[in-house]
Amino acid sequence: MPGAGTDKTKRWIEQPAPIVVLVEPQLGENIGAAARAMANFGLSRLRLVKPLQDWPNEKARVMAAGADRVLDAAVLFDSLADAIGDCSFVLAATARNHDQAKPVISAELAAAEAAPRVALGESVAIVFGRERNGLENHEVGLADRIVTLPVNPAFASLNLAQAVAVVGYEWFKLTGGGDLPFAMPERSPQVSKQQLGAFFSDLERELEKVEFFRPEEKRGTMSVNLRNIFLRMMPTQQDIRTLHGVITAIAQGRKGPARGGVLDGAEAQKLRDLLTEHGQGRAPSERTPLRGLPRLLRRNPTEAERTLWQALVNDRRFAGLGFKRQVPIGQHVSDFVSFPLKCVIDLVPAAETQTAAQARAGKRQWLAERGYRVMEALAGEVERDVAGVLNKLEGELSAL
Repeated sequence: MPGAGTDKTKRWIEQPAPIVVLVEPQLGENIGAAARAMANFGLSRLRLVKPLQDWPNEKARVMAAGADRVLDAAVLFDSLADAIGDCSFVLAATARNHDQAKPVISAELAAAEAAPRVALGESVAIVFGRERNGLENHEVGLADRIVTLPVNPAFASLNLAQAVAVVGYEWFKLTGGGDLPFAMPERSPQVSKQQLGAFFSDLERELEKVEFFRPEEKRGTMSVNLRNIFLRMMPTQQDIRTLHGVITAIAQGRKGPARGGVLDGAEAQKLRDLLTEHGQGRAPSERTPLRGLPRLLRRNPTEAERTLWQALVNDRRFAGLGFKRQVPIGQHVSDFVSFPLKCVIDLVPAAETQTAAQARAGKRQWLAERGYRVMEALAGEVERDVAGVLNKLEGELSAL
C-alpha cells in the first residue's frame, strides 16, 4: 500500500524541465532532501558543483526517500561555469541583494519565463547556492535573472531543499495545469425531497415522543428551524440513510439484523409459527401484543428475515421509505412495515400449518381494513433470489 503520498504503481512523470544546479552543497542530507523536492514537482536533472562530502553519499539517498533516480542521474562538475556551459538561460536563486543590474523576479515569473524556452528545446538552469552563505557575486553574475521569494526580511534564508521545493512547485503548477491530484469522492447523489421528507417525518415523530416541541405554540417554528439545519448541509442520499439509522438506533436501541439472539434461524421460525397459531402470544383478554414480544422477534430473526432486511437497507430504491422490522400495529406484529407508506411486507414461511395460514389471513384482513397495503414475500424465494424479490416489491410499491 502506498504511504505518505508515494505510490510506485503510478507513472513517474518525465517531461522537459529546467536543470537544478547545487553549488558546493555542504551536506549529503540536503542534497537528498533537494532531490526529493525535485521528484515531487517533476524535476529530474540534477547537477552538483563540488559537493563538500564524498559522492555518492548514503545519507543523501536516505533523505531522498525514494527519489533515487534523481540521485542516480546526478552529474558532478568542478565549477559553476562548467555546470551551466550548455545552458542558454540561467536563473540564480538567492535571498540576498547582490546589487547587480539584472531583472529580479519571483519563482512564479521564473517558471513563466523558463517554460517557453524549455518547450523549444533550450537548456534552462536554476542555480542554488551553499547552505551557509548562498551564491557569491561572481556566480550570480553568470545568470540572466535573479530569483527571490517574498519572505520575512529579518529571516530570509531558506533551507536548500525548501528553496528547491518552492521554485519546483511554481514550475509544476504552471506546466501541469495546476490540477490537484485528487478530489473529494462523490459516492452518493444529492438526496431527493421524498427521501428527505421521510427522514424529517421519522425525526419529528421520535422528537414528539420525548416532548421536544415545547411550548406547543412554537412547534411550527422549531420544526422549520430543524429542517433548515439539514437543508443547509445539502446532504447526499447516503448522509440521510446514515442519519436515519442514527435516529432509529437512538430511539429503538440495538434491534438490527446482527446476530445476537439466542435462537438460530430454524428455532426463530418455530417461534413465529407458534405465535401465529396461538394468536401471536396474546392473552385472551389482551388487545395488544405481549410486552417484549417485538424485541424478542427482532433479536432472533429467521434466515429469510435477516436476508431480506439486509437487502432492503442496502438498496437505494428503498432508502428513506421508513421500513422497520417486527413492529406492532395494533394487536399484530408485522414482519416489515413502513408507516409513512402504510405498507406491510408479510414474510410467508416455506411451510405453514392450516391454523397458521388462517391466522395470517386474519391479520392481513385486519390490516387492510385499517388502510394498510399488504405485500407478500415468500421465505423460500428470499433465500434463493433476494434481488428478484426486491424487484417485485419495487413494482408493487410503484403502484401505490
